[in-house]
Amino acid sequence: MTPASSSSNTARFGDLRIAAIVPCHNEEAAVGQVVRDLRAAVPGMDIYVYDNRSTDRTVEVALQAGAIVRREEVKGKGNVVRRAFADIEADVYLLIDGDDTYDASAAPRMIETLLSGPYDHVLGVRKQTTESAYRPGHSAGNKMFNKLVTKVFGTPVTDMLSGYRIFSRRFVKSFPAVSREFEIETELTVHSMSLRVPQTEFEVDFKDRPEGSESKLNTYRDGYKILSLIFQLIRHERPLAFHGLLGLIVAVIALLLSIPLLVEYAETGLVPRFPTAFLAASMVVIAVLIVTIGFILDGITRSRRESARLVYLGYSAPARTSVTAGGRTQVLPTPQAAHAHEHLSADSDREPARR
Repeated sequence: MTPASSSSNTARFGDLRIAAIVPCHNEEAAVGQVVRDLRAAVPGMDIYVYDNRSTDRTVEVALQAGAIVRREEVKGKGNVVRRAFADIEADVYLLIDGDDTYDASAAPRMIETLLSGPYDHVLGVRKQTTESAYRPGHSAGNKMFNKLVTKVFGTPVTDMLSGYRIFSRRFVKSFPAVSREFEIETELTVHSMSLRVPQTEFEVDFKDRPEGSESKLNTYRDGYKILSLIFQLIRHERPLAFHGLLGLIVAVIALLLSIPLLVEYAETGLVPRFPTAFLAASMVVIAVLIVTIGFILDGITRSRRESARLVYLGYSAPARTSVTAGGRTQVLPTPQAAHAHEHLSADSDREPARR
């Protein structure tokens, strides 16, 4: 990036506080380049490298590259994000992995996209620049999870497991962050869908890890954790649908058990298999109770979402720098920012005439 483009980025984002969060566990081979690339892309940005119990030179390399290094002793990427979101104060947050697989030079355009909405969440959709960027099976698993989440929550998503995202302050400060490990991306995606925050996607280059860097993702173990979290989120975020389906399954089993009994009763007037009849009747009662629980939890979920929405609305939308002219200071929403200086300069030129 040239000096001219660097100064252009600084002028473009003005006084906005932008923070980059880089979770790391044993990334000495890559983290230095990530920090340098982020610094070149957005010169005024604070870059926080969160060391998550590394046993190599990750901390030393990050400090040499000019990052602010913090430590999270509880293992897991989800724990790092939870800690960083709670501790860091900024207007715009950038989350990127420390493995140097994402294109850091896309950061200014992604931030610009967030501000131009204004959006609360910009998802970096990975575009492979090398055939081996995705590990075997990861691309197919990602597509399966995307389709499942899109179907259940009703909002299309192209790359829900991406580790490259831009957030507004109000998104970060309203995000509960309960995940512990790599399933944090799933929680971020579903949270944005549940709150129905303004969001969009942005395509970014995705490449191989540098030599000497190894992936910490376990295909089957972490895939199971992600799938398990999706079902937990369905239970928490769609309780009526979840319990309604469960109640329907129990009711169908009860019906299948009772059909032979009803046929025999119609023919003979007797119920010889009383235990089966009792079981079928009990399952019908259980099915009704399950659906009733679904209705109750649905009301609680609605109340919880309203509370989360109120917390979200307690923060302002992403806005650009203050523009001062004629002794007046305005913090302009992004749609006005392109013509801010022009309008305020015109007002200033007319002001002496009015006096």
